[in-house]
Amino acid sequence: MKVLLYSEHLDRIKKSGLGKSIQHQMRALELAGIEFTTDSDDEFDLLHINTYFPKSRLFARKIREKGTPVVYHAHSTEEDFRDSFRFSNQIAPLFKQWITQCYKLGDIIITPTNYSKKILDTYELETEVVAISNGIDMERFNPIKNAREKFQTQYGYEENDFVVMAIGLYLKRKGILDFVELAKRMPDVKFIWFGYTDLSLVPDEIEEAVETALPNLHFAGYVDNQDILLALQGSDLYIFPTHEETEGIPAIEACASKADFIVRDIPVFDDWLIDGETTYKAKDINEFEQKIRAFKNKELPSLTEAAYQVALDRNLPAIGEQLREVYEKAYELAKQRHK
Repeated sequence: MKVLLYSEHLDRIKKSGLGKSIQHQMRALELAGIEFTTDSDDEFDLLHINTYFPKSRLFARKIREKGTPVVYHAHSTEEDFRDSFRFSNQIAPLFKQWITQCYKLGDIIITPTNYSKKILDTYELETEVVAISNGIDMERFNPIKNAREKFQTQYGYEENDFVVMAIGLYLKRKGILDFVELAKRMPDVKFIWFGYTDLSLVPDEIEEAVETALPNLHFAGYVDNQDILLALQGSDLYIFPTHEETEGIPAIEACASKADFIVRDIPVFDDWLIDGETTYKAKDINEFEQKIRAFKNKELPSLTEAAYQVALDRNLPAIGEQLREVYEKAYELAKQRHK
């Protein structure tokens, strides 16, 4: 079996969560011993497609018509498209129509969580949807010697600074407005955000938030994976104030890094991140503030050992075997429709 991992405009999306997911797929297939290519001109036996741009849709239809098995990876929903770029809310219903037509081209559909599966099951896709995590490459998550000292030196923090970090594009959906508001409310805490989006693509309120001048707030921009690992190990607390995700890879990375963290209490985390057991959850900005202060005052116990098991359960070798099962099922389904 040779799989084509097809991802249109990979150069544009490689810095996003989708780009990281595609990297994880490649590594998972390597670990599972499944041959794959990313070159659409190569010969292949099955198409695993990650994008929904116009060329992607046309390509998927063409391959399907040949009788080749198609696995469509549903990374996006209407719900997580909202509150992203300029005019995203206005065009969200059209976006839903478009991705629905794309996903229907799959013999089987993969999505990262049971939560996103539940959403897609309401889209009338008439195709089986299987939940498989984006996974995590645990081989990359080794302890960094003197991580705290290196992190403080790299970003100019003092030994007694309490540093709260976040990761994400500059999107309202990612909770960036609450992050800035928390910095305003808590001048005794340092806040640093990793990630970047061209400000011409986002609403004015997001641009204003990113340009907020506060002595305790820093936007580090896009950094490489190793710097993210350093920040997760060297900062005091990671928060994930996102309003909507199909999974949220940074939460798995926090688990793998044995970082203390707080996530927003939203449905996507319900069945795999347990409040008070593997992480802490906050319903709103007030609860984020309360729990950040509790961490700063050493009033909350660390949950990192339990959280680490969450990451181990999503290690890429297991993901590769789950992908193999889906590919085999797609083969059988393609045979049936091409009789």
